[in-house]
Amino acid sequence: MTEMVYGSMPSRVTEPVLPRWWRTIDKWSMTCIMVLFGIGLLLGLAASVPLASRNGLEPFHYVQRQAFFGGLALAAMVGVSMMTPAMVRRIGVLGFGLAFVAMLLLPFFGTDFGKGAVRWFSLGFASFQPSEFLKPGFVVVVAWLMAASFDLNGPPGKTVSFAIALVVVGLLALQPDFGQAALVLFGWGVIYFVAGAPMTLIAVVVGMVAVGGFAAYESSEHFARRIDGFLTPDIDPRTQLGYATNAIQEGGFFGVGVGAGQVKWSLPDAHTDFIIAVAAEEYGLILVLVIIALYTTVVVRSLMRLTKERDPFIRLAGTGLACIFGVQAMINMGVAVRLLPAKGMTLPFVSYGGSSVIAAGITVGALLAMTRARPQGQMGDIFGRGGR
Repeated sequence: MTEMVYGSMPSRVTEPVLPRWWRTIDKWSMTCIMVLFGIGLLLGLAASVPLASRNGLEPFHYVQRQAFFGGLALAAMVGVSMMTPAMVRRIGVLGFGLAFVAMLLLPFFGTDFGKGAVRWFSLGFASFQPSEFLKPGFVVVVAWLMAASFDLNGPPGKTVSFAIALVVVGLLALQPDFGQAALVLFGWGVIYFVAGAPMTLIAVVVGMVAVGGFAAYESSEHFARRIDGFLTPDIDPRTQLGYATNAIQEGGFFGVGVGAGQVKWSLPDAHTDFIIAVAAEEYGLILVLVIIALYTTVVVRSLMRLTKERDPFIRLAGTGLACIFGVQAMINMGVAVRLLPAKGMTLPFVSYGGSSVIAAGITVGALLAMTRARPQGQMGDIFGRGGR
């Protein structure tokens, strides 16, 4: 009787999570990441065998570990990409807090594994590098603070985020890890620029970076040694840069052939920091160009999709995540061809490493969550609360 008088209540049909996720996700970017991971396993079959031989392990021990950690990374990527921007923000803030506390504990419980920089916690069966997980959380926190500053009577998000950036950079410099410090500062600068930073202030920050770099050169033997090695016109053929440069030259356009490369037997970090040298030697310039194209596709497509986004938090966080992902890849490859000083930075999804590949999965998962297709509000919503 009630329905006859008032009519029936319309039932709201909710689309299931998986179909909605598949419909809204950037499939091109996800495909590129899968291909990069596959290339990493392919290169690991060659690059990690000498390391396993030196350590008395089975030939494909490190490839199996990379497949395991890579599987966790892809699962994390898919899981995070299904989250809403608000949920990514909450997880990012929590993750940043935990990684920050872990970095504070590094001087007391960390180890350097004989590399001269205390960056890891040794867990026995694996190692954990807090700075890798700090980066995506840092970007989310900075984007949240800057988006909140757009609100009427909002907090001084830009000032607070800059203070946080200085503290994080200081902690990284103490390890020392100047590569990650530069990447974190770059991520903050990109978000600040997109949020509408005045050019004068950006020039001041660039000046501060230059002064900080000079101070680090004068006070840190580790930093000075790497800068001197980069500026020296002659390359010592017995160094990692020397081996990598020779391998790239030997590879030419088509490479020397699968498994025929020699650099993997000489480079201690052939499976991590200099894996692009293995790719260039065995598969030639062709594979290197394919790898560059894959990273470029992910970054460019993400930025293009973010230009249509009206929510300030999503736009800022997505831009920061895309840029640190692409710049990390650029730094790794730039070091191998001696365009940049050695920084000890992995190639995302391609280099071996548990912390790095899982953190890369979280980073790309958050990026995919920000770039999912969603209904856009009115232009006036820009001045509303970010990240909703």
